Amino acid sequence: MGKIVVVGSSNTDMVIRVPSIPKPGETVLGGDFFSAAGGKGANQAVAAARSGGQVTFLACVGEDDLGRRAVEGFLRDGINTDHVKRVKDSPSGVALIFVDHAGENSIAVAPGANDRLDADYVRQLSDVIASADVLLLQLEIPIETVKVAAEIAYNAGTRVVLNPAPARPLDESLLRQVSVLTPNETEAELLTGIEISDEQSLFSAATVLREKGVDAVLITLGARGVYVATENDHVLLPAYKVTPIDSTGAGDVFNGALAASLSEGGDLFEAVRFASAAAAISVTRLGAQPSAPKHEEILRFVEERTDSLAVQRTQATP
Repeated sequence: MGKIVVVGSSNTDMVIRVPSIPKPGETVLGGDFFSAAGGKGANQAVAAARSGGQVTFLACVGEDDLGRRAVEGFLRDGINTDHVKRVKDSPSGVALIFVDHAGENSIAVAPGANDRLDADYVRQLSDVIASADVLLLQLEIPIETVKVAAEIAYNAGTRVVLNPAPARPLDESLLRQVSVLTPNETEAELLTGIEISDEQSLFSAATVLREKGVDAVLITLGARGVYVATENDHVLLPAYKVTPIDSTGAGDVFNGALAASLSEGGDLFEAVRFASAAAAISVTRLGAQPSAPKHEEILRFVEERTDSLAVQRTQATP
């Protein structure tokens, strides 16, 4: 079982299913409401744990009921919560999410206690990060915290997986410490200035990111699959075909499952295949953390669909 440290956010998702995503000034009636544990860091920690990883989570939550419930949920999934800090003067993070009939979503986040996950706290836990096989990061926490965590891991030889979401510019000094970068199309465009429209633009964007120092770039394309760029390969791997009902958290499930597979020392392409299967399962379920599948489910899904996502290292045309 590989050791994974996740440094990131924890939120409670307040979700409304609606016929269509409201436009500015529009009120949409007729939706169903539910709440679920969320936050990109927490989602990825849960997904990694259910995918077979030994997970330690570094996070901040408020001393409120939402924070208490979040920690209880982590414990149920076998996550080490020794370093989930409770803060008195800030509420736990909350995300408000609309999900339409096609499973697309629109999200607004109030970070709350997540903003209190500072670089000094991470420095105090350098030994925890250095002992991991994989460090998994996102951008719903202060960027200085992300930089410090990545530097600690890089210097210790720990593999760094960075999901650059929500989208924001990143320093090359950070990117040079990243083993695997997992942007979606929007994030890849922001980081490179290249509009993603076809395989040629995917090749160009991934090349730019690799030239900035990233070892491997995985551009996630939703239902179209994942574009994988390494030193030797540029490959578009198709997605598993499923009927989605809620895409909330699918990217987080992908990253968590990816980290779990990589922590075992697995091949990158096989890790992408495993993570794509986990994400495909997740979009057929409601919610972020509730949708994350377990290790046995993912393996069974892959075995049943061996012909739908063959791993082929075919060089993309530059």
